[in-house]
Amino acid sequence: MEYQWDFAAVFRHGDLLIEGAKGTFALAGMAILIAFPIGLLVALMRLSRLPVIAWFAVIYTDLFRASPTIVLIYWFYFAFPLLVGVDFNTFTAVSLTLGLQTGAYMAEVFRGGIQGVKAGQWQAAKALGMGLGRTLRYIILPQAVRRMVPIFFTRLTELFKTTSLAAAISYTEIVQMAQRTASDTFRPIETFTVVALFFFTVIFTASQFVRFAERRFAVPE
Repeated sequence: MEYQWDFAAVFRHGDLLIEGAKGTFALAGMAILIAFPIGLLVALMRLSRLPVIAWFAVIYTDLFRASPTIVLIYWFYFAFPLLVGVDFNTFTAVSLTLGLQTGAYMAEVFRGGIQGVKAGQWQAAKALGMGLGRTLRYIILPQAVRRMVPIFFTRLTELFKTTSLAAAISYTEIVQMAQRTASDTFRPIETFTVVALFFFTVIFTASQFVRFAERRFAVPE
């Protein structure tokens, strides 16, 4: 028997999917705001000449990179609040999880980018009397970030797709709303086809922007 597609039933519940899409963007945005500064900080710690600081950074990156995301989500939602004595809602738990885990990956990206800047740049800044902070801000990081644009995009793409795991603790993101829609309409194929198109559209659009940024800010050899 030939399957009869019916997307109209899904679009009648479009308000649920729109609400879920907003939740997905909010979650990804917060995770990025957490990941970038942590990634840079941990990268600088890895490059520190103090063994204790560098060792702590290694433990952090290895722990979060080796742990399954879904396990971390459950841990930060159920266990971590007991340790700190503060109740977390689903948004806080998942954004903290994704932000800290993505920060561990970003730390390695930042570290590779910083190490990729030629030593002569550091020496020139030192000769001009610039401190570490000004050297990083005005000389090293602008060059490093331009080299890291493609890898940044890859990590952010993975982060955006990983937000779907938030459905495990009933956070209102698009996959969780899609499950409700599929249950209400009895149209899971059409519902998740729409969700797949949503992810494709967002990631494809972002990839075009990244390609433009690559060409615009490419580092000349």
